Amino acid sequence: MRCSPRRGLSRRAHPSCSPRSLGRKPGNALSPVSGRTDLNTEIDPHTTGNPAAGALNILGAALMFAVLGALVRLASSTLPNEIIVFFRNIFALLFLMPILLHRRTGVPLRPPRSMVPLHLFRAATGLSAMYCYFYSLAHMKLAEAVLLSYTSPLFIPIIAFLWLREPMDRRVVRAVLVGFAGVLLILKPGMGIFQPVSLIALLAAVLASLAMVSIRRMSFSEPPGRIVFYYTLFSTLISALPLSWAWQTPGRPAFLVLLLVGVVAVAAQIFMTRGYSLAPASVVVPFIYAAVIFAALIGWVFWGESLDALTGAGAILICSAGVIAARIQTPPGNPEGNEAGPHKTAGPA
Repeated sequence: MRCSPRRGLSRRAHPSCSPRSLGRKPGNALSPVSGRTDLNTEIDPHTTGNPAAGALNILGAALMFAVLGALVRLASSTLPNEIIVFFRNIFALLFLMPILLHRRTGVPLRPPRSMVPLHLFRAATGLSAMYCYFYSLAHMKLAEAVLLSYTSPLFIPIIAFLWLREPMDRRVVRAVLVGFAGVLLILKPGMGIFQPVSLIALLAAVLASLAMVSIRRMSFSEPPGRIVFYYTLFSTLISALPLSWAWQTPGRPAFLVLLLVGVVAVAAQIFMTRGYSLAPASVVVPFIYAAVIFAALIGWVFWGESLDALTGAGAILICSAGVIAARIQTPPGNPEGNEAGPHKTAGPA
């Protein structure tokens, strides 16, 4: 792949042309919003892999994300949001740290001093997105909360354009506009059935998008494993602060649910990582939106929830726009897409 500058995009601004990317195979460094990474696994972008197996793994990840949302809602019935977010992070730290330390591959954990503010910014935005998302799961229909969290691919191109000066393809602009039309159908402003809490779910997607673009910015010099390490560590430490005023000892059933939240979150990451390693992102990206369908089914079975026609139409527009934008932004000859690519978003969970 040539690394000649394109219109409005400097050599440094493009992740695949960064010094760290030159001379090595692009990795599937992360998937959206919540620091989902392959922990330094490198993938050959020119292999077609096994699309069927890749799609099945992405479907598995989608199911895990929907189940995660249901577990968070279940935990929210007896525990405050601060407790749930903390245990989500502490279990991630316990489950992921052995893997991260085992796969360091000689990369020092100490980041350059100039990168520390970005690590803190990524942790702050990602953690804030998690707080907002978990709150919306407790106060909205499950499918609607999950769906609004999947609007991150609509915000990522805009933020990347404003922050990294990455150009926006006209087709991406059109896809983003279509997606925002879907958001309006879900929010229903001015129709008397608008839910203010839906703005919190949308804010979760915006914050998650900021976190994702910050990872793209850090990927110019930071290895994936170090990004994951400091996000997990900082998120755990920061989420422990509210416990000083919000602590509530979980009972045995509640603790079991919190443990399942951590296990399911890690399982979702494993499924997603494996899915993107087996097949090009442009092939499997539509399957991650199955999480909305799974969430709708879970909400209907366990809480008797149903979606109205406007929400269904909005869901179609948002999912279609996300798939189109992801495929357009997957460069030819690089089916895995950029590191920190928007096609790997899956909500701030």
